[in-house]
Parts: sequence; C-alpha cells; structure tokens
Amino acid sequence: MKKLSLIAALILFSIGVSYSQAPKATAATPKQTKILIETEFGNMTAILYNETPQHRDNFVKLVKQGWYNGSIFHRVIKNFMIQGGGKENQVNDPGYTVPAEFVSKYFHKKGALAAARQSDQVNPKKASSGSQFYIVQGTVLKDEQLDMFEKQTKKTISPERRAAYKTIGGTPHLDDQYTVFGEVISGLEVIDKIAAVQTAAGDKPVKEVKMKITLIK
Repeated sequence: MKKLSLIAALILFSIGVSYSQAPKATAATPKQTKILIETEFGNMTAILYNETPQHRDNFVKLVKQGWYNGSIFHRVIKNFMIQGGGKENQVNDPGYTVPAEFVSKYFHKKGALAAARQSDQVNPKKASSGSQFYIVQGTVLKDEQLDMFEKQTKKTISPERRAAYKTIGGTPHLDDQYTVFGEVISGLEVIDKIAAVQTAAGDKPVKEVKMKITLIK
C-alpha cells in the first residue's frame, strides 16, 4: 500500500464549536456544495469550497460514482486527524492526482477537510491524491505554542488563524502544505469519537470504521 505523507513529525499541541471559514451564500457567491459523511459513530455534514474547484469537482464525481460507500478510515491519529478515501475493494487511489489549490484563508483548523498526498521528495508540486482525504482533529493551542511555532518555522500566523487555533484547535504545521478544500460544519464530535478508537500498526483502527458519503441537495 502506498503511504501518503501528512508530515512525519507530529506537533503535540477538543471542543465541538463551529468556527466556519466558508463565505455566506449571496447573489454574488454561489451556493456551497454540501456532503453527508455517515459513520457508525454519527454523521458529519461538510461543505466543499468553490475556491478549490478542481478538488470540489473531483470529490463530487467520486461521490456520485459511489467510490466512498463502504470506504474506511484507514489511518487515525488522536489529536491530529482521521484519514480515509480508499475504495471499498481496497483500491487506494483512482490512479491520478489533482493539482494543488492553496487558498490562504483556508487552513487546518479542527474540521478542515483536506487532500492527502505523497511526500515532497516524489511530489514537489504537492499534487493531491485523487481520492484520499483527511479531516483535522488537532488540539487547542496557546499563544506561547503558536509563538514558538512561528519562531521555529519563520512563518507568521495570521490573526484569523491564531484565533481559530486558540478556540477550536487544529494542526498549523500542515498549513500551506496540503490543499484544504472543505470543512465539517456539523458533527465535529464525530471526529473526536473516531479519533479515539483503538489502533494498531500503521495507525489503522483495530475495528474498521466505514463511511458512506452522499451529496446533500
């Protein structure tokens, strides 16, 4: 099985509070695509951003094909993220990638829906997997932790990102490295439940956590 990198070193930085980055629909702003992710631990409703059209359209295509029906969350790391996207028959990827679509206002707060990908060594353009995705759990961070992150990475965390990381948490070390193309707007507690399951080698849940994804019309 090919392993897709989410950056090897996890920074140890959960509360179910909504902190939506999505713009409100107006006459000038098209309605967001909504999806329903059903699991035995409950359901999550998510939106797909219009500002990442290639990821949105590819995800919608796969959902319509039933790609994710019976798919599993095959990699779960508490206080970090839950990852899935392989097909039910164990086909891990549709055989193509999606060009990176980094949008500065979308980042790795709790509930962020982002595309997994292979490491920079073999994927310097940071192209996304054709189907694999992850949902951020992360942890709530303090100013001191964020200040240390800025010092170590020489990156500045915007006030908006800082506020989110201090309120609902997230994983700032993934920002601008992986395409964030949507977010969970309902069912954040389901992320916590899945992230808490027992795992074995490769961070794979001991008991399969299956999903079904459909479009909300």
